[in-house]
Amino acid sequence: MSSLQRTMLKSKLPPTIPGGRIGRADSFKKSRIRDYKPCMWNEFFAEKEDVIVDEQRKFRVYRTKKPEKPGPVLLLLHGGGYSALTWAHFCSEVTSMIHCQCLCIDLRGHGDSKVDDEDDLSADTLSKDIGDLVAKLYPEEVPQIYVVGHSMGGAIAVHFAHMALVPSLIGITVIDVVEGTAMEALASMQSFLRSRPKYFQSIPNAIEWCIRSGQVRNVDSAKVSMPGQIINCTTNQLATNDLPLPDEVLEEAHHTSMFPNAFSISEDEEVGNGGEDGAESSDFKKPITTKAATDAAKNYTWRIDLAKSEKYWVGWFSGLSEKFLNLRLPKQLLLASIDGLDRTLTVGQMQGRFQMQVLARCGHAVHEDRPHEVAEVISGYLIRNRFAEAAGEFRCHMPSC
Repeated sequence: MSSLQRTMLKSKLPPTIPGGRIGRADSFKKSRIRDYKPCMWNEFFAEKEDVIVDEQRKFRVYRTKKPEKPGPVLLLLHGGGYSALTWAHFCSEVTSMIHCQCLCIDLRGHGDSKVDDEDDLSADTLSKDIGDLVAKLYPEEVPQIYVVGHSMGGAIAVHFAHMALVPSLIGITVIDVVEGTAMEALASMQSFLRSRPKYFQSIPNAIEWCIRSGQVRNVDSAKVSMPGQIINCTTNQLATNDLPLPDEVLEEAHHTSMFPNAFSISEDEEVGNGGEDGAESSDFKKPITTKAATDAAKNYTWRIDLAKSEKYWVGWFSGLSEKFLNLRLPKQLLLASIDGLDRTLTVGQMQGRFQMQVLARCGHAVHEDRPHEVAEVISGYLIRNRFAEAAGEFRCHMPSC
């Protein structure tokens, strides 16, 4: 390009902003900052209750309002490390599609439940807890119950149904847990648990980690489920008891992060070279280095140390596929990937012994990542089996696989 051409092109360009840097405008940066403000349980449930089963056991339960027409109770069992609040968005979705009531339980050692021996997480103990809790909640007549379990909760749901502790159980849905793949994953489980941060500076900070790490891909779901997984290091109470957060805490969390650019380089962080553009950014924050600052960040930690439950892992998943297939109940399996199916279940699925549905574009927490789609699949299954009636304009669709 000749000097004449350069001069002509330069004369047609808009004037540059003195001392400005592309991508550093505060208004633009603020528009790109995600909101990690935690949500309250009462935005999704009608009531919460601490049910005292006996002197040694007290369980936190959350319930949606009773349906306008008769319908089943959906007994929802969370996975290891989660809490009953993991089902919050799913409950809102499913109760808008069918007439039913959702009953979500904080299992032993999780959430706000309190028991004498929190370390006993054997399949038999957890199943017996659920059976005793249902009997306590419905002392006269137990309604029709349909159990749904995710991950560890799915395995416990199968054990619970296999033990026939509730005669009115009408069916089961298991979400993203298969014996073969679960047993293979156990070898790397301790490494995964060690890779997680031990402490969080704030509840919004924990929600941010939950999204950035990919544990949950739906930020709205993480806002309500993550506070149920961590406790306040000072009070030793579940983080949900600290909600709602004061405005100053939210403001501080909005401008700070313990995970700056943890997994990617933001487009907003461009820095020019030379002259004024080469100066050090005025809003640059040095990482935490002092002991005092590090200790100040240790405000919240995990509710349960899952590493200590290792001796029960094999018991949760061993023989799970056969138990699932042998249940004399309508059965449904939801997976995040078709590759997760083991040989036993592949044969059973080909024989038509259960319905399977694969939901793409989601992680292990299928019901959190895609609550609407999961609610649609389960609602359709309940309607086809005449366990529930459609509510509103919901239309039942046939399964794709």
